[in-house]
Amino acid sequence: MSNGSAKSTPRVTFAPITSNNLGTVRKLNSVLFPIKYSEKFYKDILQPEVEDFCQLVYYNDIPVGTICCRLENKDGQNLLYLMTMGVLAPYRSRKLGSQTLELILTAALAHSKPKIDKLYLHVQVSNHDAKKFYERHGFNEVEIHKDYYKKIAPHDAWVLEKAFP
Repeated sequence: MSNGSAKSTPRVTFAPITSNNLGTVRKLNSVLFPIKYSEKFYKDILQPEVEDFCQLVYYNDIPVGTICCRLENKDGQNLLYLMTMGVLAPYRSRKLGSQTLELILTAALAHSKPKIDKLYLHVQVSNHDAKKFYERHGFNEVEIHKDYYKKIAPHDAWVLEKAFP
């Protein structure tokens, strides 16, 4: 029907990770990340309490990215740890990462049992683009975690966090 001149707005949608789409998550992770994730990782991201924080990202119904977080309690604080977030290369620079991160930040703020105090993550010290991306979203570098990555170099990671008021 289209005559080629009308530009339709791309649709970005999200879906919780379930046992039905876990295979897609595995495939995306194998392309996106230099690390092979354990079976425990895949079991953990299916837990009901992290449903809001483990999502598949779709661009016009094509799965193009994922975000996976886990809830932690450390020193009496409730933390959300961002384990993985990635978008396939051809779909980057379309604000998908920002929309995905905003979705998680909104879910974290709305989460009341328990109330989440902060969100934190690791970024490999060679990945300046990722660090800048998170800083644009209000994250601050709090430390350098020496030898965080065992199998990839450089081994060190920045720890970035964003506290919720």
